[in-house]
Amino acid sequence: MADGALPAPGRSRPALAAVLTATFFVRFAFGITVAVFAAYLTHKTTGFTGSDLGTAGLVSALAPIGEFSTVLFSGAAADRWGRFPVLFAGMGGAALLFVAIATTRDVATLGAANLVFGVASGAILAASLAVISDRSAVDARGYEMGRFDAMNLFGWVGGYAFGLGIEQALPNAELGSVFLAGAAAILIGLAVAVRLLGRAAVEPSVPAFDLRRVLRLAFRRTVLVVTLPWLAIYSLLGTALIFLGPAADGLGVRPGLLAVAIGGGGALLVVSQPYFGRLADRHGRTRMMTVGSAGFVLVLLCASLLARYGISVPLLVGVGLGILLALAYGPAALAALADLARAEGRATTMAIYSLTISLGMFVGLIAATELYGRYGTLGLYPYFGAIAAVLVGLTAVRWWEASRSTIPVR
Repeated sequence: MADGALPAPGRSRPALAAVLTATFFVRFAFGITVAVFAAYLTHKTTGFTGSDLGTAGLVSALAPIGEFSTVLFSGAAADRWGRFPVLFAGMGGAALLFVAIATTRDVATLGAANLVFGVASGAILAASLAVISDRSAVDARGYEMGRFDAMNLFGWVGGYAFGLGIEQALPNAELGSVFLAGAAAILIGLAVAVRLLGRAAVEPSVPAFDLRRVLRLAFRRTVLVVTLPWLAIYSLLGTALIFLGPAADGLGVRPGLLAVAIGGGGALLVVSQPYFGRLADRHGRTRMMTVGSAGFVLVLLCASLLARYGISVPLLVGVGLGILLALAYGPAALAALADLARAEGRATTMAIYSLTISLGMFVGLIAATELYGRYGTLGLYPYFGAIAAVLVGLTAVRWWEASRSTIPVR
């Protein structure tokens, strides 16, 4: 398939619908399990100590390790043998691992399962993004990536909100059932995706596949300039996943109210991400990525001030505005990466996104829990400042790179 070519609509529509459906159910399952993982691992629902969070952070970090250490191979497999075989294998493997996790609370076993789970997660993401890149026209790629980002993020936050609610509703001893529910959600997504695809799920393999050339194409400088900001962004998100619940508890916010707020915010993603994707198609990838980076910096500034001075309406408004602006980043950056990917190694190139975000999650989980354990809230201020500085610096590099190349910035 030539770069940027759009397959026949009859084949594209079922494939895109299948990927969006699978993405929502997979991320919903991931979200509900992440929300309860610390409670499941430590046998505590409230009153977490620094040591508890440190243990949960270390075990949780094994999933990103499994993802970033193998996702390039998953991308290469999707380029070699087809997107959907890799996607469905990853989904089936993730469902089986959730069932296994539901049977034990042994820290070593959970760590090993989390490591392998990261492998499945990377395979799912690399294959899904390759399908969206393959089957979207260049002038509509931001919109299609926005739809993908909407399902991805809505699944995450919707599942996370649902998990927070279940965590309070169920006795701690029964939290294993949440992982069984996650496995069921993945299998539902798999069944619906297979049904939507029909025979289109069978893809021909590539007879001549040069892995060295594919990797050279994937790690071009222009690709790295687009992907590296995700390292900083997901370092922040990795921190938020661990600390959001305990931080809200410390501020006196009831978990049920937090769950409703997160779920309501997640519903906004269904509208906002395709809209931001359209703006990226119309006004250029780099401009919308800059808007998103500015939003993340605003969130970091206001969150730091909230931690220092307590709840304030202007600061909460600042956080909300920053989050809204930050949502512009995902569709534009994914479309930019797809624009740069060559057809012969598209899944491998898109896998760099997964590699970068999983590495960012690992850095965020380890760095934030270590700093918080040693210095308390004060340890997070320089960490947030470093993330903001990296985002500003990489945004400047992106504009410089765009000024001397054919990257669309309009």
